Amino acid sequence: MRYAVADLPSEAGGAQRNVASESPWLRHSLCAYLGLRPALAQHTAEEHEAIRKWARGARCVVEIGVAEGVSGLALREGMAEDGTLYLIDPFHLSRVPGLNFIKRVAQRTVRGSEHGRVVWIEKFSQDAVREWKGAIDVILIDGDHAESAVEHDWRGWSGFVKPGGVAIFHDARLFDRGWTTADYGPVKFVDRVFRSGQQVGWKILEEIHSLFVVQRTS
Repeated sequence: MRYAVADLPSEAGGAQRNVASESPWLRHSLCAYLGLRPALAQHTAEEHEAIRKWARGARCVVEIGVAEGVSGLALREGMAEDGTLYLIDPFHLSRVPGLNFIKRVAQRTVRGSEHGRVVWIEKFSQDAVREWKGAIDVILIDGDHAESAVEHDWRGWSGFVKPGGVAIFHDARLFDRGWTTADYGPVKFVDRVFRSGQQVGWKILEEIHSLFVVQRTS
């Protein structure tokens, strides 16, 4: 199995099996790099399908926050075969920067699809946006989860999304048996900016598990 999606507790209240929860040391990306476990997604199977769906046919796709690359794979699986996927992550959390197994696993995971081409931007999103110029079809915002950081990403990148384009926020809503809480930065940002009607020119397209999807209308 190339990757494992996040599990939700069962309806009866018991936790479903998770490859990393059985032995916490398996969470280290070295274990994925060595093939001892699949790459771990930070989203559910339903979210994976939604990410793939909203990327369908897109020619310019951006992801902020890559982790082990499973959401990047979903985007690449859905995007146009002649499109470009820009993956933005400084990969600064590796305990061994010279080896950086998180980045190595992400690169291998994203190679699981051959759609389009992939451009890796190893910078913080606020630095990457200073050099950005092109129109964006789909952007997935999943970087720093502080509310101020989510807002910074939104203010910096949303202007590049073309009319009809889509922005996807991860960990941005409360849902049954989910892991998010009301104090999550993405949840607070989405509630304040979109549910209040404060953000004009955008409409809510879909909400599924922790994903919140909006489309630019003007």
